[in-house]
Amino acid sequence: MNGPLADEPVGDLELVHTFTGPMPTGVSVSHTGRVFVNFPKWGDEVPATVVELRDGREVPFPDQAWNQPARDDDAGAFVSVQSIVVDPADRLWVLDTGSPMFRPTQPGGPKLVRVDLDSNSVAQVITFPTDVALPSTYLNDVRFDLRRGDAGIAYITDSSDSGPNGIVVVDLASGASWRRLHDHPSTKAEPLSAYRPIVEGRPFLERPADGAPKPLSMGSDGIAISADGSRLHYCPLASRRWYSVATDALADRALTEDLVAATVADEGDKGGGSDGLETDDAGRFYLTSYEHNAVLRRRPDGEYETVVHDPRLLWPDTMSVATDGHLYVTANQLHRQPKYQRGQDLRRKPYALFRTRIDAGPVLLR
Repeated sequence: MNGPLADEPVGDLELVHTFTGPMPTGVSVSHTGRVFVNFPKWGDEVPATVVELRDGREVPFPDQAWNQPARDDDAGAFVSVQSIVVDPADRLWVLDTGSPMFRPTQPGGPKLVRVDLDSNSVAQVITFPTDVALPSTYLNDVRFDLRRGDAGIAYITDSSDSGPNGIVVVDLASGASWRRLHDHPSTKAEPLSAYRPIVEGRPFLERPADGAPKPLSMGSDGIAISADGSRLHYCPLASRRWYSVATDALADRALTEDLVAATVADEGDKGGGSDGLETDDAGRFYLTSYEHNAVLRRRPDGEYETVVHDPRLLWPDTMSVATDGHLYVTANQLHRQPKYQRGQDLRRKPYALFRTRIDAGPVLLR
C-alpha cells in the first residue's frame, strides 16, 4: 500500500556551505570562482560583516580591520553590510547600509566600497549625501552597468521600512549620487488588502512580543538589469508584483521625477513575494520566491518556469549567477526571526548557501 503523497522538489540543489554563526544575506562569486558572503547586523553577533569562503572557512574580507567599525558613521570600515556584488570587471562592490539594527543612518556610514580582487585592497569608497541616504534609508541591493559614463553607473534599492523608498543612482567615476522614484507607488510595500504573504504555510506578519501584529513595510528590495541594459527591474519585498523603469531616465539628472515615473512599467504578478532578483546573459530573469521555497525564472518569451523548489530553501534571499554555470542562493530563515514570531527566535542553524546548475554566465553589464 502506498503512503500519502508529498510535495516533490524541482531541480537539483547542491549545498555549498553551512553557516553556524550569524545569518547571511548576500552572496557573490568572482569570475575565478571566489565566493563572498555578507552578514548584516540585525541582532546576531557578527564577527565580520563581509567574508570570503576559503577551504570551508569564513575569512574576514578584505581584512579584519575593515570589519571593525569605530562607530555607525565610520567611512573607513564596514558598519553593517546588506549586499555584495562582483561587477563585470571582476571587482567586488560592498553595499554598506550604515544601519545596524536598522538605526537611523549617519553621514559616512551608508556607502559603496570597491575592493579590487587582484590585490584584495579597497580602491574606492563612495559615501552618500544626506539628501540621498536619508536617516530612514536602508540600502538593500545594487547592480552595475559599466557601459554608461566614464566608469559606469550603479543602481541601488532603498527598502526602508520606516521612510521613503526609491532607487539611488550612482556615477562611479565622480561618486555623485541622486534619488529616483522617490516614494513612488511602485517602490512601496503593498497593504494586506492587496498582498497577504504566506510563508511555511503561515501568514507572515511582524509579530512583536507585545502588541498587535502589523503588515510588512519593506519597499524596493530586489533589483536586476535587463540584458540589453535598457530597463532596471525591481520589486518591493512586500508584494507579488514587480516593475521596471528606463535606465536612460534614471541616469539623466535633467529629467523631472514625473518624466522618470512615466517610464515605469508594471511587469505583472510573479506568483509570490521575492527578496532577490538576478539576470543572466541569455536575457532570463531569476526571482526568489520566499512563499514557495523556490527560485523562478522568466524567459525572454515571458513564460515563467521553476528553476528549483526545495524545502531546504527556507527564505531564499540573494542570488548570484556565476561563470561556472551555476546560480548561487542563500537561505537564511529570515521569517523565523523574533520580530516575526512574537519575540521567539525560531531559526535553526545552520543557515545555507546552495547552488543549482543553469549553464549561463553572468550578464556582462551587471
